[in-house]
Amino acid sequence: MAALRALSLLETRIVGVLVEKQHTVSDSYPLSLNTLVLGCNQKTAREPVMNVSEADVLAAIDDLKGLSLVIEVSGSRVSRYEHNLQRVLMVPSQSVAILTLLMLRGPQTSAELRATTERLHRFADISSVEAFLEELAERSAEKGGPLVIKLPRAAGAREPRWAHLLSGPVDVSALAAASNAIPEDLVSAGEIAALKANQMRLHAEVAMLRAQLHRLAAELGVDLG
Repeated sequence: MAALRALSLLETRIVGVLVEKQHTVSDSYPLSLNTLVLGCNQKTAREPVMNVSEADVLAAIDDLKGLSLVIEVSGSRVSRYEHNLQRVLMVPSQSVAILTLLMLRGPQTSAELRATTERLHRFADISSVEAFLEELAERSAEKGGPLVIKLPRAAGAREPRWAHLLSGPVDVSALAAASNAIPEDLVSAGEIAALKANQMRLHAEVAMLRAQLHRLAAELGVDLG
């Protein structure tokens, strides 16, 4: 398999949005151009935040179609688009989930990735995330080369972060300088996202258990008060 050319930031954003929305708004997938532009310009869960036009996205889509990473779906009055990332890279769905969140949110730790990929794939634990990261980092040249890289641990950081390589080599020194400019006593955006994701999962589980309890009580004729 030949190595994929380096993708632009907008190209990775488009592919990332298509993968994300396939799982989170499946009823609207494949995506129309308007929905895709909104996903690219989304203000939350994006790093960096972008402000691109339909013309920008259409031009990038044409290039991505040439790489077989995006497919235009026919048979509708409105053009719709879907990704082809898994087939092009020949990686499992777990790896697609990891790459997607790295493309959408930038470098993250394995713990952050486990939380942020929750809606795309639920990993059993952090070690399973790390296993897929290591596999992506050690891909042979015959398979297209590495797709992620483990970054040097930033000063004051508890864990190293990972970055994708779909846009070419990572400027490690620039990332390190940006990380060192952040006060150590602040909680990272990734850590906040991880906490929020865990909180949402716990709320959902509690709601499910309450519903099961009330259903059981009704069957037994027990008044829970």
